[in-house]
Amino acid sequence: MYQEPKLSTPGPSPARAFSETERKALHDIIAARRDVRNEFLPDDIDPEALRRVLEAAHAAPSVGFMQPWNFILLRDAEQRRRVHDAFAAANEEAAQMFEAGRRTEYRALKLEGILKAPLNIAVTCDRTRGGKVVLGRTHNRDMDLFSTVCAVQNMWLAARAEGIGMGWVSIFRPEDLRAILRLPEHVEIVAYLCLGYVSELFDGPELAARGWRQRLELDSLIMNERWEG
Repeated sequence: MYQEPKLSTPGPSPARAFSETERKALHDIIAARRDVRNEFLPDDIDPEALRRVLEAAHAAPSVGFMQPWNFILLRDAEQRRRVHDAFAAANEEAAQMFEAGRRTEYRALKLEGILKAPLNIAVTCDRTRGGKVVLGRTHNRDMDLFSTVCAVQNMWLAARAEGIGMGWVSIFRPEDLRAILRLPEHVEIVAYLCLGYVSELFDGPELAARGWRQRLELDSLIMNERWEG
């Protein structure tokens, strides 16, 4: 006869609010996070610092605690050259999608650091991890993808706290990147990241500094009870 397994769950610990100094440090890191593209130094990342960044990613929340992520570390120059070639082809396609004036501005932007950064990391999502039925994903299959994005955000903040710059490269044909990384069918690429120490950082988002787009006012994005407008 089937019996429900006994769960040995540890009891909760007392909750506490963090100190004002701790809260300020967190918000300072959030405010100082940047999408780094061109400021990378060639220095290798300290292995202990990299481990802390990956541990922060692995501590992210995930639906059904399925932890669907993997982290593919790319240091080999030839492998990164293949990735860069795939980016360049997709980037030219992207440029053609903008009107003529905007296209010139687009081509002037530096949108990746694939070859300049000493380390690239591909973050993937194994959509089969946890079995066919995953707690919390029963009515929204994409929750595993959202969970993996949470891991990326944790990485970004942890990297910034370590003085490591990170940039997210999103301009690829998925099939090109899949082939280069030899991903099995059940694994999706969620993020391709460039990491390295940096010489300097923009005071605010680079696209805002370059006049591409400005930050929206938070109050214009807050609604109550239902969609307004």
